[in-house]
Amino acid sequence: MEKNWYVVHTYSGYENKVKANLEKRVETMGMQDKIFRVYIPEQEETDIKDGKKRVVTRKTFPGYVFVELIMTDDAWYVVRNTPGVTGFLGSSGGGTKPTPIAPEEVESMLKQMGNTEGKVEIDIEIGELVEVLEGPFAHFQGKVETIDTAKGKVTVSVDMFGRETNMELDFDQLTKI
Repeated sequence: MEKNWYVVHTYSGYENKVKANLEKRVETMGMQDKIFRVYIPEQEETDIKDGKKRVVTRKTFPGYVFVELIMTDDAWYVVRNTPGVTGFLGSSGGGTKPTPIAPEEVESMLKQMGNTEGKVEIDIEIGELVEVLEGPFAHFQGKVETIDTAKGKVTVSVDMFGRETNMELDFDQLTKI
């Protein structure tokens, strides 16, 4: 059997508790070989309140948690009976197993959230000169300031109109000069 991603429905506002409970249950019940990752999709947004700018983390899918597991009877039982879980999305009830999410959908979501499992290798080092390949800054050249392999991002300092400006780019948007 292979591991897949499944969507678990939770009580609204219980996503973090479900994640913590499920991770604890996986450990205490020895399910590490069947239940792998528990993920709550979130994104940061800039919010202005009382005239002050602040960054707020919001749940992308409130009431849902994503779980990577091998769908066996015991793994299904552990997740289903975790406090705060109301059921699996894609299960018609009556004891039927749920349908997994398509791998390309999960990969796209994880990449958007900055959690890529298969990290991209890049042959660029801090301080090297690079050229932007695409987007509004195509053909601009700049110096690599930071490299974030976990997110697949590179910060490049570009000379724009006589001023140094930092831009965050994906690995595949630039090439070494």
